[in-house]
Amino acid sequence: MSRVQSIARFKIHPGKTDEFKRLSANCVELARARDPGTLRYDIFLNDEETEAIVYEEYESSEAALKHFENMGENADAIFQIVDMEGETWGDPTGEHRKALEDHGVRILRPFMRMSE
Repeated sequence: MSRVQSIARFKIHPGKTDEFKRLSANCVELARARDPGTLRYDIFLNDEETEAIVYEEYESSEAALKHFENMGENADAIFQIVDMEGETWGDPTGEHRKALEDHGVRILRPFMRMSE
């Protein structure tokens, strides 16, 4: 299994910051309760609280897909109130790759690592 990392960049629609915060808190709780393969799920806001970055790390593509499944309607609600760009680093499986591409997420494969 190969770890996969992602960054999602959100531009929050005007007047939707409180809703974004509420939905994001739900995502974190869902990840804690249902996603044992989620190694990191950190959310950062800019000072104006109009933009956010979500940094995610999963133990495998399977764990990332399970996370997507568990977020369900909560994630759908977030996507209604933000504009999103994303990147994933790693070597996702075919099914994971398709899910990422369906959401417009760029995929970057490993090239070189200090640890190797």
